[in-house]
Amino acid sequence: MLKRESPITFEGPAGVLEGLYHDQSDARGLALICHPNPVKGGTMLNKVVSTLQRTARDAGYVTLRFNYRGVGGSAGIHDMNFGEVDDAEAALAWLQAQHPELPLTLLGFSFGGFVAAALAGRIEARGGSLDRLFMIAPAVSRLADQPLAERCSMAIIQPEEDEVIDPASVFAFSEALQRPHELLKVAECSHFFHGKLVELKELVAPRLAGPAG
Repeated sequence: MLKRESPITFEGPAGVLEGLYHDQSDARGLALICHPNPVKGGTMLNKVVSTLQRTARDAGYVTLRFNYRGVGGSAGIHDMNFGEVDDAEAALAWLQAQHPELPLTLLGFSFGGFVAAALAGRIEARGGSLDRLFMIAPAVSRLADQPLAERCSMAIIQPEEDEVIDPASVFAFSEALQRPHELLKVAECSHFFHGKLVELKELVAPRLAGPAG
């Protein structure tokens, strides 16, 4: 029987933040999962975020998903910019304090794709490392002029019928990237992966299980 996630709180830059933490023995890595746009109702309980958490859990990862400032029980007010990246950095610090020896994977959906990518860039800029970055239907317009991670494995998963994030903008972002990465297009799929969550899991799971790089 799978152990359920445990509610946790930790100190963020704008006050106490809440999260859901799943620990497991003999874990292969850490997975931090960033949720979509809080102004549009995004939370750590979003169904895409939940799918990513279960996929990482089943692949043998310790997981943490969390609510940004001003969401659910997390203190503060929305920043809708780098404040949420600061929140993710605080979540990462808490997670790595539990398991400092384990390699890191970041996963983000929509606005959370921007948050995860911006955090990955920060990690590498300060000399840190991560194994993998997954950007799911990412808000790439927010990444203009932002330093991006260069050394981790990167996968971009984009619905072809996304009604929130323009697929063409994501495809152009991918084409302009000067680093190896995967662009995985999901046909007949809307932004929230209605009816396509199994396909999302099938794309993410083998990439979590395989070697990074």
